[in-house]
Amino acid sequence: MTTLAPPPAPAQEGRHRADAPPVSRARRLFMGAPEDPRWARPALWAILLLATALYAWNLSSLTGNTFYDAAVYSGTKSWKAFFFGALDSGSFITVDKPPFALWVMGLSARAFGYGTWQLMLPMVAVGTGSVALLYRLVKRDFGVVAGTIAALVLTLTPITVAINRDTNPDPILVFLMLLGAAALLKAVRTGRLLPLVWSAVAIGFAFNTKMMQAYVVLPAFFLVYLWATDLSLGRRIRNLAVGTAALVVSSAWWMVVVDLIPASSRPYIGGSTDNTVWDLVIGYNGFGRIFGASSSVGSAGNGASFGGSAGLYRMFNDIMGGQVSWLIPFAATALAGGLVLRGRAPRSDARRAALMLWGGWFVLHFLTFSLAEGTFHPYYVTAMAPGIAALAGAGGVMLYKAFREGSAARWGWVLPAAVAASTVWAVVLLQRVSGSGTVYTVAEVVTGLAGALAVTGLLVGRFMKRQKLMGFAALAAIVALLAGPAAYSVSAATTASTNGTNPTAGPSTGGGMGGMSGGGGQRPSGSAPSGTKSGSGSAPSGGFPGGSSSSSSSSGQSMGQPPSGTSSSSSGKSTSEAGQMGGGGGMGGGSQVTSEMITYLKKHQDGATWLVAVATDQTAASIILESGQPVISMGGWSGSDNAMTLAKLKNLVKAGKLHYIIVSSDGGQGTNSEIAAWVKKRGTAVKSSSYSSSSSSSTSTSTSTSTSSGLYRLDASDVS
Repeated sequence: MTTLAPPPAPAQEGRHRADAPPVSRARRLFMGAPEDPRWARPALWAILLLATALYAWNLSSLTGNTFYDAAVYSGTKSWKAFFFGALDSGSFITVDKPPFALWVMGLSARAFGYGTWQLMLPMVAVGTGSVALLYRLVKRDFGVVAGTIAALVLTLTPITVAINRDTNPDPILVFLMLLGAAALLKAVRTGRLLPLVWSAVAIGFAFNTKMMQAYVVLPAFFLVYLWATDLSLGRRIRNLAVGTAALVVSSAWWMVVVDLIPASSRPYIGGSTDNTVWDLVIGYNGFGRIFGASSSVGSAGNGASFGGSAGLYRMFNDIMGGQVSWLIPFAATALAGGLVLRGRAPRSDARRAALMLWGGWFVLHFLTFSLAEGTFHPYYVTAMAPGIAALAGAGGVMLYKAFREGSAARWGWVLPAAVAASTVWAVVLLQRVSGSGTVYTVAEVVTGLAGALAVTGLLVGRFMKRQKLMGFAALAAIVALLAGPAAYSVSAATTASTNGTNPTAGPSTGGGMGGMSGGGGQRPSGSAPSGTKSGSGSAPSGGFPGGSSSSSSSSGQSMGQPPSGTSSSSSGKSTSEAGQMGGGGGMGGGSQVTSEMITYLKKHQDGATWLVAVATDQTAASIILESGQPVISMGGWSGSDNAMTLAKLKNLVKAGKLHYIIVSSDGGQGTNSEIAAWVKKRGTAVKSSSYSSSSSSSTSTSTSTSTSSGLYRLDASDVS
């Protein structure tokens, strides 16, 4: 069996480090390896600095996802809530994801205090870390130029900038997947078992970040190891079996522990139909995302897509195109060309193995996200960005070398065609947002001119055998292909207010659900929730519960508002729960929650564990962050979870753990209607005038108007 020896440079680099004095090691860290070009390490540091600036710029304006922010806050108040990933510190219901990302942010908040930068610090760190890690992976197999291009492309991917400025779990997911890829390539290169096990463990932690999405890359991982590792087939299969066992253990341990705990001793598993993590894995966060009609998802959430209709064109539509598709044509061409150029290499060829890995990463994510019929948000595709970036760097350098040297005659001429096609597509994307701002107009002009210069320079340089001309043309190609993404990325980094639940970059170009703004709201303003350690960072920004902002999207929708829309706390105006997904009707749907109501609830909490019970996670999260108190979400994210039953409600009221509940004025739906009817029959309606100073001047004095808030008081004596 033919064995591919490791490149000599890395081996020399290892010996140099072992013998180098401390000063030399420090110089190596900042200036790079002696065999690297002088510009290499400064370029890397510049890219990492750019990434950090894009992800952390104007940190105090970041809003984050209120849903996860509330869960992190609750985890700082209760280790039980921390472990389970509960939305509230009373541990009534969990968020609809596993808790690893919450643990990371929660530890930061426990160490430094709860606030904007404390929650964002881990996200900025893993975002920049992903850029550095991708650089190292691509550089090892394809050289400094390829690594630098890959790092720059990932840094300037618009949706990656947007999500790295948010508290959704995806940045941590991407970093863990890249760690898994790094360990896998080491296992392929060395034939050792331990790196393969560590690769499996990294993917297992990624599973405990976002469940089945972490497994999208697994087919590529298995194929690359099985094909390219220089071991006998039997040893490869044995090692994969051991790695699979490590994957199962590292993925399932939290699920098994939680599901073995009696339901009465833990929170309800949000998003599930039977209160088990297993159902969440295979339903809401598994096949439900792919096939849409999942029993784990409420009717309002079935097939809900914020990224346009499913199909192979989804990544190129008006909503998704500007977020991630800029370099897809170039990456696909580079993948095909690179594999052809390595066609006669030995089976264990390291470069072909890397191309297979990054190509599989890209193709699997592209197909999964394009064809998914279930709930789909644009920011999911940040997981595809490392594959595109790696192919752009590695494949681009391979195509350039073939073009310059005249090797592989048919494929050598593909580079100018790929640059031309990608330039045209970039201009099309920028044309879609023409008139949205000067930065996009400038980007369109730069893209067109640089693209034309690049293609012309490549062809003339090749014909006249001018190496320098081709080099300058290659630089012009990089400018042409990244001008558009850079404009979108700068926009994402400098927008004063963003949508925490569905963050995107650039101007709004889509309609329907994909163009919706709002959903998660902002974190509260002024100071952290009562009792919170504020640390040295700024307190969460925004107004209760969704914050107020004068900035708006190009579609005219206010950015950063919660699903129902709110005003600032100073105005005392209300937010309607009817706007919640699946929250119209049912428990708490259609009700009004104001800062004045929350003040009243805190004053009359009377030792209860929970301040109030409401319909959905989003409303509960906003109240938790405003009040600093546990709030029950009876219906989970969509309002359809069976977390609250009448028997459970009676027990909570009888034990004095809950006194207040908000129900809609028009009853409920399904199981919720039973609770709504019982509460209205047994509870005492709280008049708006009890807490609202403005209600006294209302033109109506009817009972229905004065109790339109839907707020009811329940005491032990009300339970028969």
